[in-house]
Amino acid sequence: MTTSPPPPELLVWAAAHLPGTVTAVDCSWPRATSRVWRVGGPDGGAAFLKVSPDDDAFTREVTGYAYTARFLPERQVPRLLASDPGLRALLSTALPGRVVRDLPLERGVELQLNEDAGRLLRRWHDHADTGTDSDRAAVQETMGAYAREAAECREALAGRVPDDVLALVGAAAAEIPDLADRLPLLFLHGDYATRNWLIDSPTGRHALIDFEQARYGLVVEEFVWLRGALWPERPDLHEAFFTGYGRPLDAVEERLLLLLTVRLGASYLRTGLREGRADLQERGHLALGRMTARPVRS
Repeated sequence: MTTSPPPPELLVWAAAHLPGTVTAVDCSWPRATSRVWRVGGPDGGAAFLKVSPDDDAFTREVTGYAYTARFLPERQVPRLLASDPGLRALLSTALPGRVVRDLPLERGVELQLNEDAGRLLRRWHDHADTGTDSDRAAVQETMGAYAREAAECREALAGRVPDDVLALVGAAAAEIPDLADRLPLLFLHGDYATRNWLIDSPTGRHALIDFEQARYGLVVEEFVWLRGALWPERPDLHEAFFTGYGRPLDAVEERLLLLLTVRLGASYLRTGLREGRADLQERGHLALGRMTARPVRS
């Protein structure tokens, strides 16, 4: 996480595209790769300045901005004002609202927000093509790596988790690649979690930010965080989301979503045990425990 203003050359670059820029407020997430500032001046013109962690992330985000500018409304996604591959810098418009993650909301507001989030994601997906053979090969490689990781986790977690959990981790190792091959690709947001949702309280309007993970993949990849962290405890939000999305997941999608979420939880737990990190151990146990409870159906 950044703890100081952006480097002078970044402010100079931003000022060239946003006259009057004189201040920068750190808005980064608490991780080393997050470098984001809200910039603005006395004459208004607030925007967000971001430095991508690497060239691939920069390219993905620029591509994501271009995609959303074609297909999604300006009131719900920011617009890219300028980008510089040398600096890996992006300057985007500032939408009204607050990040939804950990924000206390009334139940009715939450339900409407999740329905709107499902509707916006469906609009994103409806305009997406299915990618190229190269995109399919990249997804196959990723899914194969997930399966191998699940197999390693199963070995590492033997005797440390209940048998039903261990069986699910084994199923993830055995089934993920074949299930993935049975589903089409689409261009994804890639990080469709509440940390990237905004809500403007006066209007109730939902918006979406952060396209750093935009890429071709499988629809269910959009839902892994929601499936593991939100929906098991809040089936009403799950129902609202898919009301907005407009269709349920089919049986293959449901199974793959479950196993991808299991793989992630097992990865958290194994890493936490190996590195002595209580936070990751807790996160892993919680996710895996939720996956062996009564399943949430779309």
